[in-house]
Amino acid sequence: MQQPSSQQADLFALDQQRVLYAELCNAFYARELQRLSQHLEPSGDAARVARMLASLPYYVERAAFHIVRGHSPLTLDGQNGSWIAKQATKAPVSDSEKNHAFYSRFAQIGMLVPVLVAQQGMQYVMLDTLDQVSSNRVHCNQSGWFDLQGQYQDSRIQYQKVTLLWPGKKHFTPACCGHRWQQYKVTSPRTLSLREMLLTTRINWKNFRQPLPVKDT
Repeated sequence: MQQPSSQQADLFALDQQRVLYAELCNAFYARELQRLSQHLEPSGDAARVARMLASLPYYVERAAFHIVRGHSPLTLDGQNGSWIAKQATKAPVSDSEKNHAFYSRFAQIGMLVPVLVAQQGMQYVMLDTLDQVSSNRVHCNQSGWFDLQGQYQDSRIQYQKVTLLWPGKKHFTPACCGHRWQQYKVTSPRTLSLREMLLTTRINWKNFRQPLPVKDT
């Protein structure tokens, strides 16, 4: 007996999701194992390496699951585990007035934010989260302290220059896609870390002030 067309469509969509899930898992495993091999030293902490490897399946599968089940306006390259969108000819520019207007009203712990990084002639936007908020500054989990205008206020020197941007599609898109500019010209995109890919799944594209909740698979 032939199945109704609606059931066939559902089965086809489910098969596509399974294929995409497998592609993403393979891409993330290959990426993270290569990254670990590049950053580990022969005399490194074997116990730490073991813990990282033990937790890898959980985070790989979690990222793949949420990407497959999520909704994003960006195009997904499943085989490479990356987001794709048209790249602007120039890197985003910080606007202190817009930053202050946004963060003075809406800053809250857990909010996803874009951070503009300038390092050795290279510019790109990365995703971060707010984990502390005060009346005149905010703290990003990875990048440190910024004032409400977006200027870096932390004593740690991680980058040549980092600037907090206000959340919006024109800032989140290059962050998700790894867009880069070298000497103010478009260059090849960078590969996002597994942590950043997980953060892309929490972007609420309909309301950037409210990130999607963290859920387990």
